[in-house]
Amino acid sequence: MPQVVVGVGGGLGGPGVLHRAAVEARLRRVELCAVLAWQAPDGGPGSRTSCGAPVLALCRSAAAHRLREVLGTAFGAGAPDLTVTGLTVRGTAGAALVDVARDPDDLLVVGSGPRGPLRRLLRPSVARYVLAHAACPVLTVPPSPLQAEYEAVHRRNSWRLPLDARELA
Repeated sequence: MPQVVVGVGGGLGGPGVLHRAAVEARLRRVELCAVLAWQAPDGGPGSRTSCGAPVLALCRSAAAHRLREVLGTAFGAGAPDLTVTGLTVRGTAGAALVDVARDPDDLLVVGSGPRGPLRRLLRPSVARYVLAHAACPVLTVPPSPLQAEYEAVHRRNSWRLPLDARELA
């Protein structure tokens, strides 16, 4: 059965991406599946630094709690006339989203934030991975202009640069 699959992270653009995915799910009259990918600390199964079952259970529980929190913030008490399911998947975000949205009739919705060279080096782009590997159509949602302004102010504060009052108007 077709569905709209949306990647849920913790970034500032998350609610905007979720709302856009909800609009698409309503238009198509299908279920909205929100996916939060998580990874265990210190390697995966079979690695020398693999953590034990209690730590994995704690990580899984924290991911489920975060997903409920994000969905509650985005939709409040409920999303009328829309079925929303949440899914936590152990793995990288791109691979998890591609795995969940494997039907060609699905729609995969991801955010595409501004990516500088340093961010690309430290954190690979989920949107690029999904665009290269998805078996279904992909909708990338650009960041809000307010998010860019917030990040600029944050950088200015980090560098302790003075704020010009004329920029606020």
